Amino acid sequence: MVDIIGTLQSERDRLSRSEQRIADILIDDVSFAVNASIVDLAAKAEVSPPTVTRFCRRLGCASFSEFKVRLAQSTFVGVRYLDRTSDERSSTDIAENIISKAQTALHALHQSLDYQYLDTIAEIISKAGMIYAFGSGGGSSVIADEFQHRLFRLGFNITSQKDHQMQLMMAASAREGDVLIASSISGRNVPLVESVNIAREYKVGTIALTRPGTPLAEAAEYVIPIDLPEGLDIFRPSSTRYAYLAVADILAQMVAQLTEDRAVETLRRIKHQLVSKRDEDDREMLGD
Repeated sequence: MVDIIGTLQSERDRLSRSEQRIADILIDDVSFAVNASIVDLAAKAEVSPPTVTRFCRRLGCASFSEFKVRLAQSTFVGVRYLDRTSDERSSTDIAENIISKAQTALHALHQSLDYQYLDTIAEIISKAGMIYAFGSGGGSSVIADEFQHRLFRLGFNITSQKDHQMQLMMAASAREGDVLIASSISGRNVPLVESVNIAREYKVGTIALTRPGTPLAEAAEYVIPIDLPEGLDIFRPSSTRYAYLAVADILAQMVAQLTEDRAVETLRRIKHQLVSKRDEDDREMLGD
């Protein structure tokens, strides 16, 4: 799907003056442009209807009607990114908003988790021969890395992977008794879903952290559903990722208790090296 708005913004300086007037109207008043006739748009831009037609063809559209369809598609996908009327906030307001949204996300997660189900998932992870943590994109790749950070120090063989091709190959090389943990906030990461399906084909345990009812949720054997409202502020980072991090921490501690002897010995060895090579004593957090 062609991004008409993006094309207009990048090509504006190359347009003629009359075409620039049309482009400015489209960018500044998208709702008018989507509903306007060619005569209305031409009048507002103070150009002739044929000029509007030439403008549409310059953007790769055969007609004004086709142009309006593509424009409507662009605005449907990202209409809130075209609104320049967002309120300016102080640093205090921004900090309060970020922190309160994180608290809300964690509280909602706490209320929604099925803890007996988590016991089952922790048991499966505790018996894994090898653990694969998959995630791609800004938030989900961080969650995959976080699982690796939490579990290797408990003595588990675990690797995290963000690259889709590597995810596919690792899923194909996994064995029965291994576990794949897939994280996706959208749940619609098609290559990730394919890797989960491949892993299940080879009888690998599959666990997904994602929205319920999504392709990833349907592909995985076990699903920890996380579906939290984000709001409409396009500048605020996602608060949902705090919930994902909390799930990783919860599972890590549950697994640590299930494998206490191994976990304690691995933690002791790591701390021994940190104290002798870096820390003055053992009161600092382990490697964090």
